[in-house]
Amino acid sequence: MLETKADNKEIFEQVKSILDNYLKEKKLRRTLERYYVLKEIYSINDHFEIDELYERMKNKKYRVSRATLYNNMEIFVDAGLVIKHQFGTHSAQYERAYNYRQHDHLICSDCGKVFEFCDPRIIQIQKTTENLLGFHITQHSLQFTGKCQAFAQSGKCENKKTN
Repeated sequence: MLETKADNKEIFEQVKSILDNYLKEKKLRRTLERYYVLKEIYSINDHFEIDELYERMKNKKYRVSRATLYNNMEIFVDAGLVIKHQFGTHSAQYERAYNYRQHDHLICSDCGKVFEFCDPRIIQIQKTTENLLGFHITQHSLQFTGKCQAFAQSGKCENKKTN
């Protein structure tokens, strides 16, 4: 389901409120840069790396350093607004966390492309585990690594980035 601009604005207002409360609780400053970064993150509908976020913001004429992005990303992760992933040996990737559906990941070992999938049976396993073991699961992460469909069809990966 695609989000409308009105949906995005409402979600951002909710996220901004969560960040306000977090910063107040942790006695951290409320800076415009933090809100600009958070707004840009919540305009991205996919996984991203810090360098990609930096380029997006630079292209929009925001004056923000990579150090600011790294420092604020830790705050957003701790506040539960961003999820950090470490897929293999690649740089950390991030995605927004608030109002985002649970999903898992397939990672192509040839090109590093990340594919998302959702299977309700995984949620059922989680619920069964909680009931059987009395263990309250607050978060899970599942990833499979293999070769993407492009590789399976042609023996080479069309998604592979060349440097």
